[in-house]
Amino acid sequence: MNKICKGDEVIVIAGKDKGRRGTVTSRVDAEHVLVDGVNIAKKHVRPNPVKGETGGIVQKAMPIHVSNVALFNPATGKADRVRVKVEPVEGGRKKFQRTRVFKSNGELVKI
Repeated sequence: MNKICKGDEVIVIAGKDKGRRGTVTSRVDAEHVLVDGVNIAKKHVRPNPVKGETGGIVQKAMPIHVSNVALFNPATGKADRVRVKVEPVEGGRKKFQRTRVFKSNGELVKI
């Protein structure tokens, strides 16, 4: 189970955007995520008349490593670590239920 998933609100804890907050828009791979408004780079784009695109300089969100972001805990208002809580399930195909909880106060992570 991933500790940081799509739709989570995170805070950047290291790098040029340290302290910024945003939501995870997607996971690029196992170790990188795209966060709204964080790690913005300027890209030079060529015009493509077939697609109707104009050329110029565009701002694009680049992936950021998951070790540089931490989940935002609304109860404390700070960044927090996450742990996976495993509980047994009675009556069903699954033997265990996995849930993400904050380490500081043990509350469930809302998606």
